[in-house]
Amino acid sequence: MDIAVFQAAVADHNAGRLAEAERGYLAILAHGNHLPSLHNLGVIFEATGRFDAAGEVYRRAVNAAPDDPKPQLALANHYRVTRQFVPAEAAYRRALELTPDNQAAAFNLGHVLLAMGRYAEGWPLYDLREPRLRFLENKLTFPEWKGEPLAGKRLFLWREQGFGDQIMAARFLPLLGAAEVTYMGPPEIRRLVAHLPVTFLEASPAWNQIPPHDYWCLPLSLPHRLGVTARNIPAAPYLAGTPAPSGGRIGVVWRGEPRNANNVFRSLPPEIAARLLGLPGAVSLDPADTGAADLQATADIIAGLDLVITVDTAVAHLAGAMGRPVWVLLAQHAIDWQWPRTPTTPWYPSARLFVQPKPRDWASVVDTVVQEALREFS
Repeated sequence: MDIAVFQAAVADHNAGRLAEAERGYLAILAHGNHLPSLHNLGVIFEATGRFDAAGEVYRRAVNAAPDDPKPQLALANHYRVTRQFVPAEAAYRRALELTPDNQAAAFNLGHVLLAMGRYAEGWPLYDLREPRLRFLENKLTFPEWKGEPLAGKRLFLWREQGFGDQIMAARFLPLLGAAEVTYMGPPEIRRLVAHLPVTFLEASPAWNQIPPHDYWCLPLSLPHRLGVTARNIPAAPYLAGTPAPSGGRIGVVWRGEPRNANNVFRSLPPEIAARLLGLPGAVSLDPADTGAADLQATADIIAGLDLVITVDTAVAHLAGAMGRPVWVLLAQHAIDWQWPRTPTTPWYPSARLFVQPKPRDWASVVDTVVQEALREFS
């Protein structure tokens, strides 16, 4: 292997000159296997939408070094992102045989099991997610709740992850049975959860200034502690809104938070989004357009609509949590586990799911959605 060629390819890769970097890696691999070049080439293939080619490269690396955990993990992650969950499970389990203490691999295996609906197996591994592991370092004076009886007890919940995750987890709050539940969350959800049995704490105190409680827990650990399975998911609706005028009948959300790692998969190109916004009675639900100051204001707008059409954002969870008709547009390849690639989901019975027939093919999805919306709401 010519180290100078590899260094030049890496420099091109880091500078975003992907075509040049690809040629460099291929030149190296023409003379035999080189694990870093195989890995980097797989990354380029994925970044440019050539997922089948990426899988071939990652498998070549595994075959070249079957006892090296790094190629196993790269292959497992590829299978997870492309939602090939059966081989992903096998690859993660092999990686864990090679590195039993790899918590990231165990968490990702949990992610895969949840996406497959195997909740009893997936929840314990999902507890190895980074937000929870970081919170454990706080060493609070009261212990983490592991499912002990909460009658007469005080439970402290510290927000985690995005708004959609918090809305999804809010269904579990009425089931806790504690004497007091304190929820530390962002101001955007204060009014939304006001009718739930929680005391809301908007500030973000230092960990050593958290009011005394008997236990603490993170919201997305609640389903594990409560023994949630596909058969006993608490039903929607559990959130509500007071209908507010919107000037339309169909609410549209076509893009998500740019900083979200999943955003590259889930957001629509503007020219395709324009077709949804051009539907009769369609209005944007972007807070920049509605003036909504918090999620309750958006919930009030949703309450007055006939339908919400949205990509995978907090609004999808919000409309589903309200039991409102919501059509969710999903990428074929994405790292979410909450949305199955099926027409419906047990998490939100009022939701209808529309999935890309192939990666990045939003045009076909929107074709179908526009036809269905015109048929049902024109």
